[in-house]
Amino acid sequence: MSETLTCAIATEYIELAQLLKFANLCQTGGEAKYAIQNGEVLQNGEVETRRSRKIRPGDVVEYAGVTIHIQAQDPSH
Repeated sequence: MSETLTCAIATEYIELAQLLKFANLCQTGGEAKYAIQNGEVLQNGEVETRRSRKIRPGDVVEYAGVTIHIQAQDPSH
């Protein structure tokens, strides 16, 4: 089963491990680190193994059957 999420960030970027926790795909930083280092996470269709990789609006992250589209948060909110 595939799921698509949209994640709005208020900052310039979010680190990949933080994103996985923020999206509730990983419960801990250790779990996120393990998934990333094992090549289970894709950023814009490419395997990403750096947990501190900066994810910016426009990026697409895929993990565990979930696709996350990153967008900038509307400043009026």
